[in-house]
Amino acid sequence: MGNEAQNFLPELAGQDGPQPGPSWQNARWPLTGEAGDWTDALDPTTLKVAVKDAAAKAGKAIDAGAIEQAAGDSIRAMLLIRSYRVRGHLAANLDPLGLSEQKLPDDLKLDWHGFTGAALDREVYVGGTLGLEWVTPRRLVEILRANYCGHVGMEYMHIADVQERRFLQERIEGPDKVITFTPEGKKAILSAVIRGEEYEKFLGKKYVGTKRFGLDGGESMIPALEAVIKYGSQLGVREIVYGMAHRGRLNVLANVMAKPYKVIFHEFSGGTANPEDVGGSGDVKYHLGTSTDREFDGIKVHMSLVPNPSHLEAVDPVVLGKVRAQQAIREDLAAHQEVLPVLIHGDAAFAGQGIVWECFGFSGVRGYNTGGCLHFVINNQIGFTTSPQFARSSPYPSDVAKGVQAPILHVNGDDPEAVTFACKLAIEYRQKFKRDIVIDMWCYRRFGHNEGDEPSFTQPLMYASIRKHPRVSDLYSERLKEEGVITEGTAPALRKEFDDLLSEEFEAGQNYLPNEADWFGGRWSGLHKPADPETARRNVHTSISTKLFESLGRTLTTIPDSLHIHKTLARVIDAKREMFANGEGFDWATAEALAYGSLVTEGFGVRLSGQDSGRGTFSQRHAIWVDQEDEHKYIPLTTLPHGKFEVYDSPLSEYGVLGFEYGFASADPKTLVLWEAQFGDFANGAQIIIDQFIAAGEAKWLRANGLVLLLPHGYEGQGPEHSSARLERFLQLCANDNIQVCNITSPANYFHVLRRQMLRPFRKPLVIMTPKSLLRHPMAKSSASEFTQESHFKRILSDRKEIPDDKVRRLVLCSGKVAYDLMEKRAAEELEDVSIVRIEQLYPFPGEPLAVRLKRMTNLEDVVWCQEEPKNNGAWFFVESQIEQALTDAGHEGMRPKYAGRDVAASPATGLAKRHLEQQDALVSLALGIGDKGEAKRKLSTSSSRKPAGKGK
Repeated sequence: MGNEAQNFLPELAGQDGPQPGPSWQNARWPLTGEAGDWTDALDPTTLKVAVKDAAAKAGKAIDAGAIEQAAGDSIRAMLLIRSYRVRGHLAANLDPLGLSEQKLPDDLKLDWHGFTGAALDREVYVGGTLGLEWVTPRRLVEILRANYCGHVGMEYMHIADVQERRFLQERIEGPDKVITFTPEGKKAILSAVIRGEEYEKFLGKKYVGTKRFGLDGGESMIPALEAVIKYGSQLGVREIVYGMAHRGRLNVLANVMAKPYKVIFHEFSGGTANPEDVGGSGDVKYHLGTSTDREFDGIKVHMSLVPNPSHLEAVDPVVLGKVRAQQAIREDLAAHQEVLPVLIHGDAAFAGQGIVWECFGFSGVRGYNTGGCLHFVINNQIGFTTSPQFARSSPYPSDVAKGVQAPILHVNGDDPEAVTFACKLAIEYRQKFKRDIVIDMWCYRRFGHNEGDEPSFTQPLMYASIRKHPRVSDLYSERLKEEGVITEGTAPALRKEFDDLLSEEFEAGQNYLPNEADWFGGRWSGLHKPADPETARRNVHTSISTKLFESLGRTLTTIPDSLHIHKTLARVIDAKREMFANGEGFDWATAEALAYGSLVTEGFGVRLSGQDSGRGTFSQRHAIWVDQEDEHKYIPLTTLPHGKFEVYDSPLSEYGVLGFEYGFASADPKTLVLWEAQFGDFANGAQIIIDQFIAAGEAKWLRANGLVLLLPHGYEGQGPEHSSARLERFLQLCANDNIQVCNITSPANYFHVLRRQMLRPFRKPLVIMTPKSLLRHPMAKSSASEFTQESHFKRILSDRKEIPDDKVRRLVLCSGKVAYDLMEKRAAEELEDVSIVRIEQLYPFPGEPLAVRLKRMTNLEDVVWCQEEPKNNGAWFFVESQIEQALTDAGHEGMRPKYAGRDVAASPATGLAKRHLEQQDALVSLALGIGDKGEAKRKLSTSSSRKPAGKGK
């Protein structure tokens, strides 16, 4: 693969574990060139010798003066070649409408480089460049313009690696490098273009005014994507995962992925994509995905299109995560040869959406690398109504890709052969170098943003040109007739044949009924929807044997002799060893490690990622032990048999990384996939993934997912951005048994909820408000028996203090860290009739067991909900009605829960430590019913009670 620095991937040679040596050595910067680059030809001494030898070999008589002139000519010729390699794309014929200016830059002209008059036809030595030894400047520039300024313009000289550049040059440079296809290939391309056009025309005729976001004007993409499948299969691709925007999606589904036309027609007529009894909300047809197999030359390729919301680029990391999982399942992580990601973008979104860069940013990062993605940009030269000059600050929408040195092929969408060639070259490059590559197809939207839109309101000149512009198939069929490849009647015959097929499929679609949903096939076999939400969550055995418990203890506390451990970490491990020896005092981090280790031992995978997940943001996890002398790493849980444990410190991204992990979990239900926010507050950077995929994906697209979100949450005086994981936002998203939301206070309960996530026969996303101070709180400990014997996850945790039910006068319900503040205050006040019960799982809300408990409290006078968060945050507005219903079910008619907590606030928390402590003491006192109620409420108010200075009325 040439220069080791070429990929700047820490995942070299298939290595996916921790890299050897100091961490600072693992960066692949600066990237270097290697001997043999074009600059070697600019050394005059070397050139003179080369010219003399070449002249002698060619039988040319040449004296010293001529050698001097020839060397100078060669230097200027090489600079000319260099100019075309770097800037030739600026003069390429890319715009089908001819609206973009194509002035030839001065440095691409012969006179700029000193070639004028007789020098234009004087042979120049170029030493094998472009496959030529000697060439006249006039002929040289003809070749360069044909190579770089035709219907394909290539940007690749920003790539540092010489071998990659040479690979691309060898395929486009030289007098013989013209785009060629066999007559059969040309006919196949024409047929694919006609299918694309006629399909859109048929839909427009049958479903007048219906949105379809047609491909009209960009139909060259259809044969080009088929080329990716065909040539990719010959180069080892066995699976392709697509993600794409609205535009052209239905066309790709039908004509590339072979989704039956009758099924699409059925959906256009208002039918569902799945059987009626499956449930779910469904989604508009241009958001839906599919999966299918296609065969080229006897090689079968499985393809899937990931469903996506109208946040069109949000699907990008989801696709990459799914590809990564499929590569792991196929044992393709070393070669990245069999599973290919293909992302199809719109020009405005590609340039405008930051998630595009986030995906490029981790394209070469350990744990996230997929071996390169093929990006196809449908460049409409317009956003919805926004022209390019207002949509970006760079010449091309694809410029963002230069940040990872991806080559970019700009291509004219009116030339389907050029577009197909570009895709053929792209898949060859990706399979060889395992790097991202971009095809930027310049085309146009024949209609507006959708078929009901009027684009001439904002772009009258462009659309005046489009209305007069011939279709792609008309242009191409005329060209093929001139070449003698087809006859006058070929294209009409192809149209009629396809139209007849569509008419037959349209009739079949009227009576089509889907017979099964496809969400529990393949690796999901054996899983299903929960038959009964209550019993499905309750009746699952999550404890482990004492033997396994003790074995895991040894794994977690044994330090290899070769490892020079940090002295503080050594004390942590010593304390852990003491826990296992005594069977008491198990903390949060140890409980978590026991959950992961037990699942791995039972054959499951565990994948944990986040910005500081190896060590843990609060130095609590220590999943990776780093040698203090040479920085080699030891991960205890990777030594366990059967399953696989992975932990990755992710790039500083929430949106992209969470989308990636969601995609991974969607493909592999046998791996516990967890994403951890550095602080829970930072999850809002990934809100689109949370809203559109995690909360709604199952309802919209029938796609189950078992992703776990770990969101540090707790009010400890650390300010508004380090307190709240926005629990209220997740609870507001809860409906139809879509997700689970927990705020857990016990290490053992955390252990059980993680194991429960994998041991049940269904998958639901799990959101956990994880602790900060409770990680080491002396009361937040568990004993060995809580992990073994008959233990399990408890949705409600009973009071630590035993108070007979009939003695309880006041019940305080709460969730999370505040429970321990309440317990400590109650103990200090020696209250004997106040019970504190923790709701560990907020959704699905445990109303039935809560009602059973309330029913036993026959002398109950008050039920209080206590929370640290402001009243408009936290769980209050969600649990109020749930608690009231439980009270009614328990026979406490008319009793309503009371609120004890901070007042409403615009900011999630105060940043003043003194005020925080006052508020915390006040809300705890208010919940327990002690002290001055009015004073407590005053302290909890976020509005000032002071009058403004100056005179009042």
